[in-house]
Amino acid sequence: MLRHLILGLITVFALWGLISMFASFGTTHQADIKYQNQIKEQYFAYAFPLPETIVFAGENVPLENFDTRESLDLEIQKVAYWHSELLLYMKRANRTFPIIEPILKKNGIPDDFKYFAVCESGLLNVTSPSGAKGIWQFMDETAKSYNLEVSDEVDERYNLELATEAACKYFKDSYRKYKNWSMVAASYNTGQTNLTLKQKEQNQDNYYDLLLNEETARYVFRTIAIKLVMSEPQNFGFVCRNKDLYPIIHSHVCEIDSSIGNLADFAEKNNTNYKILKFLNPWLRKNVLSNKDKKTYRIAIPEKNARTLDYQHEIENPDSLLKFIDTQ
Repeated sequence: MLRHLILGLITVFALWGLISMFASFGTTHQADIKYQNQIKEQYFAYAFPLPETIVFAGENVPLENFDTRESLDLEIQKVAYWHSELLLYMKRANRTFPIIEPILKKNGIPDDFKYFAVCESGLLNVTSPSGAKGIWQFMDETAKSYNLEVSDEVDERYNLELATEAACKYFKDSYRKYKNWSMVAASYNTGQTNLTLKQKEQNQDNYYDLLLNEETARYVFRTIAIKLVMSEPQNFGFVCRNKDLYPIIHSHVCEIDSSIGNLADFAEKNNTNYKILKFLNPWLRKNVLSNKDKKTYRIAIPEKNARTLDYQHEIENPDSLLKFIDTQ
């Protein structure tokens, strides 16, 4: 009798456990369904459409070709969804484009070429794995061939004005050779020797008709995509107020044709500090400037209080860059 009672209780508890388990499973399952429905109703990842026509550096992009459209589509989707990086590009561009734009214009280089600086470095003085340096990413020997000083104490690849002038010289040399700007851009990425070899191998002289290595094949398309997003950010869901942009740091130029024994002392004498002096003059690579050849260097010195927010309240050249949505 007792044995039957015990077996009965075991059976009841087992059934109760199974019922509880299935009830819990059912509740969890319903919660998952509700959550999945919320995702469907609230989360969207859009495929951004391609424009009907695109003119880049004064040249029509052949969007009638499926391979051109798909190559550009790849870069637009990647660039437009790289939110944090694109926002930083826009912020930095407010400080750097007003320097780059007039130099390109003076040299007869299409304004769109400023976006290659974005593509090259994200508008930062970075060093690539191959050793290219600065916003325009010059290799050592190429920099020297375009009269940029590269030494232990001075590296003018980090001087935005001088490096942009050198880039313009390269672009003009390349344009004399290729006679179109997309090929000029490709040569800046892969080198003239390599690009000319591909031309001869394939009997083609148009960037959009050449089979190139993956990096160069994507280079111009990626830059076009960057231009599309940065010039019309609202079309891609980006909102950046004018006050969010990085301001121009107002400075004046001090010409030096002698040595500087200690740049920290030099900074203090000019009412700033070593950190800000190097921020404005990243081409000064050490704490000294020997200047044995008595060369004249132009050193940027910040205006008084230029570091503070009150001084930077009004941003210069607000129309030189982007059609931002300013929501105050």
